[in-house]
Amino acid sequence: MIRILTDSAADLTAAEAARPGVTVIPLQVLFADGTSARDGVDISGDEYYARLKTEPKLPRTSQPSPEIFMEFFEQARAAGDEVLAILIASNLSGTFQCAKLAAETCEFTAVRFVDSRTASQGEALLVREALRRREAGETLDEIADAIEELKGRVRILGVVDSLRHLHKGGRLPAAVAVVGGALGIKPVLSVIDGEIKLADTARGRPGAYVALFKQIEKLGGIDPAYGYVLLYSDEKSTVAPIHRYLHENCHLTGGRAAQLGAVIGTHIGPGCAALVFVAKEE
Repeated sequence: MIRILTDSAADLTAAEAARPGVTVIPLQVLFADGTSARDGVDISGDEYYARLKTEPKLPRTSQPSPEIFMEFFEQARAAGDEVLAILIASNLSGTFQCAKLAAETCEFTAVRFVDSRTASQGEALLVREALRRREAGETLDEIADAIEELKGRVRILGVVDSLRHLHKGGRLPAAVAVVGGALGIKPVLSVIDGEIKLADTARGRPGAYVALFKQIEKLGGIDPAYGYVLLYSDEKSTVAPIHRYLHENCHLTGGRAAQLGAVIGTHIGPGCAALVFVAKEE
């Protein structure tokens, strides 16, 4: 059997995480009072954003321990299984390197690692494609090679209320945070090949949505074969304008909505509305 290994930063649904041969290793959120919670295990998205409003300091996030990954690889070896590991972008978290170190330490070689170069539903999109290919009977190498090729076309575009969380979490330079944090200005972010960038800014949220729509074509347009995901943090209603635009202007259907989990939500903050898609082939 080919096991699919991923982390909680992928924000898989409970049903996806429960599929046969899928293992999700949780990252952690560390609170100011010294307590911690495993992402998606001890705390849900809604519970996290409710607590975030009352936290005196921005929580921190922590990658899994190597021991957790080693235990997984030992179990896979005992079962005679192969592993495809699709993990959060290595420049956003140390999880990828931690997993590789664990496999090397316990000398588990029946594994292919894919640095997703993305996170949240961008990562989940790659996991879903890997599952589809596994069910089609492809080999480990065939699946891994296809995912490696596909990941370069994954795009995330998002409107956020503030860049404060990204800056405090060390995921965005101070100069960019200042530009995107001017009074009344709403930033539009892009995540491409693991890089979080300020794609555009606009005055007010309606203007930010328009700026996001313009970025879709700039980033290659949406390949309908892979659908799309509408991604939100604390308020699902924030993605309604994006859904309406895709339906009425792009004539796209079949999208899904998903919530940012605690780990990614720590760095993005409340008020996020984003679009995850695969760009058309050039």
